[in-house]
Order: sequence, then structure tokens, then C-alpha cells
Amino acid sequence: MIAVIQRVLSSSVSVDGETVARGGVGFLILTGVEKGDSQDDVRLLADKILRCRIFSDAGGKMNLSVSDIGGDIVVVPNFTLLADYRRGNRPDFINSAPPEAALPLFHSFCEALGSAVHTECGVFGADMRVSMEGDGPVTIVMDSRRLKRER
Repeated sequence: MIAVIQRVLSSSVSVDGETVARGGVGFLILTGVEKGDSQDDVRLLADKILRCRIFSDAGGKMNLSVSDIGGDIVVVPNFTLLADYRRGNRPDFINSAPPEAALPLFHSFCEALGSAVHTECGVFGADMRVSMEGDGPVTIVMDSRRLKRER
């Protein structure tokens, strides 16, 4: 499971002109589910994200987590994070988990984050418009397989 975490002042997701997710200060997370991912990947990644200290404390040091600041999280399903672009100019997405495997893991990921902080999610499989006001910029890519040292 891969997550691109962006520290934001605000973010939102709309589908067909209707806002389906909105958050204030916190994270906008683009999430891709890979073939072979499991609930273990969900828990590992969600726990790491919730503890990641990339918000400034009173001294200006990145020393606080999204949980510490009571921030918001907006999660966007994004299978294109698993693109294989090594050959040719049209990426393939063969490493993405099929929807029937990815959807329950995406929902579990949203629930795991939502158990700690206010979390709203985009719509799996929809054509979404994603807006954000970045903060920093601070962007971190996390991969559950790297956390397990598989890559």
C-alpha cells in the first residue's frame, strides 16, 4: 500500500460538482492499494501516518503529529500511484490491486485513520476533482512494503 501524504491547510474532493470530502489543517493522502496488500498493510501504514511528526511545535520544529494537533485527514483512492512506467510512454497499472480487493482495504484504511482523527474520503472508482492548499510544502511518500522492509 502506498500513500502520498501532503501537509495541508485545507483540502477537498468533489464528484460531479458535489463536495464529498473536506478537511482543514492536516493531511491530504493519495492512496494506492497494491496486489498482495492486506489488513496488515492497512494497520502498519495508518499507524505510521498517525504518528508522523511533521507539524510544527511552539518552537518551530516539526515535532507534532496530525493526532497531536487534532488535524483533519482527507483520503483519496488513487490506483495510478502503482503505475509501472519503465517501458514505453503509456504506464500500465498491473501492480494495482483489482477493485474487489482494493475497495475493502481502502475502506479499512479510512476507518483506521478515522478512529484517531476526523477523516473524510473520496469515492473509490469515481472521477474526482481534488483541491488543496499545501502547507510547506511538506510531502512524504510511505510504502507499507518498505516499512516491512520488502523493498
